[in-house]
Amino acid sequence: MPQDNKKRRVISYENMSDELAAAFNEKYPGGFNDWFQDLTKYTKPDGTPFYAVTIEMPDSICLVKIKVETDDLEDIERWLEGEENAENEQVAGPSADADPGAGTLPDDNISQYGGDDDGPDGD
Repeated sequence: MPQDNKKRRVISYENMSDELAAAFNEKYPGGFNDWFQDLTKYTKPDGTPFYAVTIEMPDSICLVKIKVETDDLEDIERWLEGEENAENEQVAGPSADADPGAGTLPDDNISQYGGDDDGPDGD
């Protein structure tokens, strides 16, 4: 296997040089839809993960770190148990859904709404 003398670099998407940004845009002209399939999860020595895509330059191979928000298992469990809504109400107050009058139509003139037995012109 031939020896590759290219430098290896890890660079944040936000901190790309103009040259690297141009190579990134050339490889992924469609943006997210193009690079999402190439997104790879890497683990740092301390165990924390990051996601990146590989961009090859004439003198280096760069891992471009992309910020990705993943679902946290604890957040999902709280959501499934309904605890998230309780926390949101403590911070922002009760939601509009909790209002007893929220289930009524805003306009009491129900005759303006058509029914299944109406004619083709709404009569």
